Amino acid sequence: MTTLIAVLGGVGLFLLGMSVMTDGLKAMAGSALRAVLGKAAATPSSGAFWGAIITLLVQSSSAVTMTTIGLVSAGLLTFTQGLGLVFGANVGTTGTAWLVALIGVRISLAAYALPMIFIGALAKLLGKERVAAAGGALAGLALVLYGLTILQQGMGGLAESIRPSDLPAVLGMPDVDWIAGSLNLAFLIAIGLATTALMQSSTAATAVTISAFYAGAVSLEQGAALIIGQNIGTATSSAMAAIGASTTAKRLALAYVLFKVIAASIAFAAFPFTAAAMRSLAASIDGTTLLAAYHTAYNVVGVAVLLPAAQWFTRVVERILPPKETALERVLDPSALVNPVIAVEAARRVVAEVLKTTAASVTAALSAGAGHRAQYTATAAATLAKTRDFLSGLKEPPKTEAERLRMTNTLHALDHTSRLVEILAEGGLAGQAAPDDLRIAALCRRAMQATQTIGASITVESAFTERVQPINRTISPGIDTLLAQLERAAQELDAMQRGHRAATLAAVAPGKLTAAKAFAQIDAARRLHRITYHAWRSAAHLLDQSGNAADTTEARVNQAMHDNPDLPVSFVAESLASMSEPREQATSFMPRSRAK
Repeated sequence: MTTLIAVLGGVGLFLLGMSVMTDGLKAMAGSALRAVLGKAAATPSSGAFWGAIITLLVQSSSAVTMTTIGLVSAGLLTFTQGLGLVFGANVGTTGTAWLVALIGVRISLAAYALPMIFIGALAKLLGKERVAAAGGALAGLALVLYGLTILQQGMGGLAESIRPSDLPAVLGMPDVDWIAGSLNLAFLIAIGLATTALMQSSTAATAVTISAFYAGAVSLEQGAALIIGQNIGTATSSAMAAIGASTTAKRLALAYVLFKVIAASIAFAAFPFTAAAMRSLAASIDGTTLLAAYHTAYNVVGVAVLLPAAQWFTRVVERILPPKETALERVLDPSALVNPVIAVEAARRVVAEVLKTTAASVTAALSAGAGHRAQYTATAAATLAKTRDFLSGLKEPPKTEAERLRMTNTLHALDHTSRLVEILAEGGLAGQAAPDDLRIAALCRRAMQATQTIGASITVESAFTERVQPINRTISPGIDTLLAQLERAAQELDAMQRGHRAATLAAVAPGKLTAAKAFAQIDAARRLHRITYHAWRSAAHLLDQSGNAADTTEARVNQAMHDNPDLPVSFVAESLASMSEPREQATSFMPRSRAK
């Protein structure tokens, strides 16, 4: 009974320590984790390499996998690129087994772990942000080491009652026939799978196996068989997490499960040869090191087999799980809401896409002299409404000033694009154009062409790291020039439509125009100016070039988010709407310092 309590306590401390350490490391990484993943996954091969390195550093394949799902859902990575990161995470997560094999079972670190826990806890409680995160990571590591010490003590007692001869002899062990050995191998693999499914951590399960071998409770071959099952078992948490999730999440979960099954099948087929190789190396290399090496090699071989066939593997997974959501639903994946940077970037891309498509539609309508399509405006309005609802569901607020600024700009762009769509829904392009109106229409058309190009430049961006720090981002000269042209067009249209108003009203008295016709043309010119104005402001905010940061509206919202980091997104959105200029004021040009 005492032995069982020690084993369970050791496992519990190990799991708790891993959780605390992972949380601390993720907090220290912050948005850098998402930035590095986005940059690293240029190709499946580089994604696999950096996915392994990052997982090794943050000690959480789940963190890397879930962040990858968010990046793929937001359209920042392709599914094939995300696959490379997931493959690499499987290799990186084996690093803890080396910690257990080289340090945990050999050296009693209890005397060092307790002071580390005290220092880490003190830093976590008294420190701020990164200091607190580092304290949590240190305390978590100390708990892992202390848990390994307790686990090793428990395994020492367990070895007195359980010996390798008490467990089934697996394929590859001396004097074991092929059929019985294969059945026993499958049995131990199933036991390893069950232990991981219960612990919800292949790392902890592998630590138990290595500790059991070191204590003499299992043989080298039996330990390797258990590790195969424990590698498969870690996919159960991903499979359960995918229930009811988006198609993207289900695909990556399916890819994760298939990877585990294929790697296990290879390991099963090669087990007689690997067992013989491990026995021959046991004379010169310690068994715990061999088990840790087998754990890593087992996953490396799986990646080496599947990575060259990543495109084919992607097609297989997509054929098994065809997309059921619309393109919009795939981008605004609820799983992205746990990462504010990814969620805001997904919303920003949707707004840019709506702005681009709306500008293209306005350009076509002005060129053909036709009205705007009511069906499109209804779709665009519904898309923007879903984007507002999506941002309102954020799980946590942005952490850095740059992230908060990006979110504020995205909300501004969403507001201006919504107003633009509302103008079109009200019949903003209806009516016949007089000679003066033709100049206004031509200027508006050129502005919409510039807007279309700016929106397209945002929706096709691929360098995610350039968007994490928007303040330091350099806009390409071409886009910067287009934005300046769009601003000038809004200014010129403001002056032209006001001059046009006076001339049009003056044409009523000589009988050149009826009063009704005059007011219709004035309203049409005013609407074209409003369309251009909101397109300019939306594009400026999407490019983080919103003008004077000391503007009253933005300054108040930014200050509120800085002073109250837990401020709900919905409150920010409502504040922006209420503090923005009244709709009737949007009919005249505002100076740059106030045009937010």
